[in-house]
Parts: sequence; C-alpha cells; structure tokens
Amino acid sequence: MKDLLRTEDLSRDDIELLLATSADFAENPLRADTALRNKSVAIYMTKPSTRTRLASETAVAHLGGTPIFIRGDELQLGRGETIADTARIMSGYCDAIIIRTFAQSDVDELGKFATVPVINGLTDTDHPTQLLADWVTIRENFGSDISGRKFVYLGDGNNMAHAWLIMGAILGAHVVAATPSGKFAPDAAVIARAQEIAKTSGATIEVTADPESAAKGASVLYTDVWMSMGDPEAERKEKFAALTPFAINDRLMSLTADDSIFMHCLPAHRGEEVEASVIDGPQSVIWREAFHRRTTIQALLYHLTRGEIKGR
Repeated sequence: MKDLLRTEDLSRDDIELLLATSADFAENPLRADTALRNKSVAIYMTKPSTRTRLASETAVAHLGGTPIFIRGDELQLGRGETIADTARIMSGYCDAIIIRTFAQSDVDELGKFATVPVINGLTDTDHPTQLLADWVTIRENFGSDISGRKFVYLGDGNNMAHAWLIMGAILGAHVVAATPSGKFAPDAAVIARAQEIAKTSGATIEVTADPESAAKGASVLYTDVWMSMGDPEAERKEKFAALTPFAINDRLMSLTADDSIFMHCLPAHRGEEVEASVIDGPQSVIWREAFHRRTTIQALLYHLTRGEIKGR
C-alpha cells in the first residue's frame, strides 16, 4: 500500500505493526534517525493545526529528513493548478506528502497522482493518524487484551466518530458512538462499513442516542469539539442544543469502569463538550494521547516509505 488515505485502508496486521513501532519510537525517538536521510517530506495544510503540524515536522526530523511546511495559500492550487499536476510536481521534489484539508476527495486525488506516499493528516470525514495515536494510548493503559472492554465516543457524529467506528471495527473492539440522531449522527455509510468489517473481525459496533447507557461500564469516554473547522456558524445554537446531553461530566464518568480513562483529540473547549474537572482530572490521558501524534506519524512515514504497509 503506497498511501494512508482512509482509516479503512489499514488491515489489522498493519495497525498492529504501526502501534508496535510507535511504542518503540516513544521509548527511543531517534532509533531510525537515518531512515529519511537526504529526503524531504511535504506537509501541506489548508486547515490550521497545532498537533498535526508539530507532530509531522518532528517525526520527519527524528527520521533524519527535512520537513517542508506549506500553507494552503502558498501553492498554485489557489490559482487554478490542478491537484493532479500538483501531486506530480510534489513527487518530483519530495519523498512523502502529509496533507490536512477539508475534502476527502482532494486527498484521494492527491494519492492517485502522487508517486510517493501520501498520508491523510485529517479531512472532514476521516482522521486516521489521530486514531493510531488514540490506540497506542489505549494499549499503554489496558494492554492488547481488550476483551470485555467498551470504548465510547460521545458528541458530534463527525470525522472523529467515523474514524473511531472504523478503527475499532478493524481491531475487533466493542465500540460505541453516542450521538444525537438525525443531522448530527455519523454518516450511515460509515456505520454500515464498520458493521461490515465487524462481521469478520469480531467487533461489536453500536450507535446510540443514549449517553448514559453508552457510558455505563465503559473503559474509555472520548469526545471532540462541537464546532469543527468549516461548520456553519448559523448551526451553532441548534448544534449545541442537540449535543449538550452528550457533554462528558463527572456524572457520566461515574458510570464508567473503575479503571476508565478520558480521551480527547484536542483542541478542547472546557465547559462545552467536557467539564474542566474531567479533562484536567486524574482519569484524563490527553497529553500522552497528543504526544503519540508524533510517534504514530513517525511510524507511518517509516513503514510507508519502506513499502511495509500491506493494506486490507
């Protein structure tokens, strides 16, 4: 597999390899510090970023390469050059491309025409690198045996909800998306795809509009901001009204398993999707989770550039 364009592109073996390598890079960030020697990686972002940008640049540097950061307004794409032409040009200069943008179709097209690995650093419909970081963190807390455990996402049925369902399905986990029904629920096609994968992986996929039943006995409660980049401001009032019952607070956390943890992909808005007492409390693992954005992107670059990710 040349690229990581979507979470569902990964096989379980791929994920296990990436999680193991990420754990190694967490212990020794420079253990492969010549893997990208004399090579460069383009990091193209049309959406602002803290974690993805810093994680990508440091990952490339730790592998001995040169990161080239490019904002959305710095390429001729903004003046009509096609994605296909841009992909061909980038491939001539760089050895891999990381892209963070709005439309998944743009990432797919870049991957189609680039001759070097392309990594999806976030789109409006998926976020595979974040899910890898999440699962490294989950493994650190619970080990690889997840039998009897429930992993719950609460809030907006957005790109994070999609990636959460698909990754959990691939790994054979019991995953739940607790969201409002209707327009703020996950895409029906993504739910169907997760359920299809679950038939062979042994996963349990649940989608519910009941946050309390979802939280009961959970090992993880996970959430994301309610207003993502690109969401229409006119929807804010309606969206907050629908999502307020899904805010993670001390009451919901009290329903979880004794060893449960709280997770968030960040940035966070305390007092909206999560109470400060939860995100800043003893069950929160958000800083370690954010740390693993670097280790997982480093693992992806290491294995993709070596042709070691096989795909589904």
